[in-house]
Amino acid sequence: MNRIFLKQWFSATLFFFIFVFLLPDLSGQKRVTDSLTADLLQDIQQTAQHDRLGAQRWWYGWLAGYSAATAVQGGISLTTENRNLRQDMALGAATTFLGAVGQLLTPMVPREFSKGASLNVDQSAELLKALALREKEGRSWKVHAIAGAVNLGSGLITWLGFKRTLLDGVENFAINTVITEAQIWTQPTRAIKDYQNYCRTQSQREYPAALKPESKWTVNVYPGGFDIRLDF
Repeated sequence: MNRIFLKQWFSATLFFFIFVFLLPDLSGQKRVTDSLTADLLQDIQQTAQHDRLGAQRWWYGWLAGYSAATAVQGGISLTTENRNLRQDMALGAATTFLGAVGQLLTPMVPREFSKGASLNVDQSAELLKALALREKEGRSWKVHAIAGAVNLGSGLITWLGFKRTLLDGVENFAINTVITEAQIWTQPTRAIKDYQNYCRTQSQREYPAALKPESKWTVNVYPGGFDIRLDF
């Protein structure tokens, strides 16, 4: 089986997965600007459950994607006779396995709220706060740095460890970076806004600022060009 074809197939499959299952949730975050209305005490329970479902959908989706990629690449690495393909698939299985482990170690929803049981107002507020904190952590510079270190290590193994070309190492690093950044930027952030709104209605001003995402992409378009900026 052609090694380049397999790489392209894995990349295309992953991007199909992202656009079909994950990006609709991401775009939906911008459509709801004020999901907590004046009927706060009645709406907060529904809002918390909705945000919980969105977080779980993202978490389980990426866990399933990483697990499937690990199984497929691991199987190919054990059966192929092509040396380069075997190396690529073994290393790919290792990196996607780390991705699956990362999901398991960082659940979006606290265990006590994961089963979707009916919650009272106070419990719903606690769930919103927990989701907002987790969403904030998931977009922090530390997550980008950890993912970048793993991707860089994978590229160096391809280049130096497997004694391949520099281009092969760069290609490995680039593909893995696209995947991990897609995972980070498709993570829901709706609970942050919902909890900020809840805190404002309760005059708890300290929480909204503390829960502001640590990084944000900004695109500016002007006559003759455009610029893209990432603010931490």
